[in-house]
Amino acid sequence: MPSQPGGPGIPPLPQRSFWEHLGGRPTFERLVRRFYDGVQTDPIIWPMYPADDLEGAIQRLTGFLEQYWGGPTTYSQERGHPRLRMRHQPFTITPAARDRWLVHMRDAVDSLELSALDDTTLWDYLERAAHAMVNSSEA
Repeated sequence: MPSQPGGPGIPPLPQRSFWEHLGGRPTFERLVRRFYDGVQTDPIIWPMYPADDLEGAIQRLTGFLEQYWGGPTTYSQERGHPRLRMRHQPFTITPAARDRWLVHMRDAVDSLELSALDDTTLWDYLERAAHAMVNSSEA
C-alpha cells in the first residue's frame, strides 16, 4: 500500500497561505483598487486619503493585506511594523467613517466572488480591523 503524503519518510505537503489560496497579489490588488474606486466618491472618508498619492495608498494597503495573509513581507521591510492604530491616530475615525469604509470594502470583497468560507475569513478580519480603528465618537 502506498504511503500517504506526510507519512513515514515522506515530508508533508506544504501548506498554502490564504494569500496564495486567493490568488496572490493580483487578487489583493484588485480588492484594494475596487475599494479605492468607491472611497474616491465618498464625501465622508475621501478627505482622509492622500489624493496626491493615491497610488501609494493603494500599494501600502495591498502590501499590508498581502503580508497579513501570508504573502511577501515587503510592507514591513519598507515601512516597519504595521502599528495600525498608531498609523491611523492622526485621522478622526468615527463610527460613521468606519461604516463608510466597510461599505466600500464590502463592495470590493463582493467583487472578488469568493467562496462563502473565503469571503467570511477575509471579511471577519476586515470588519474587526475597521472597528479597532475607531478613535472618536460622533461629533
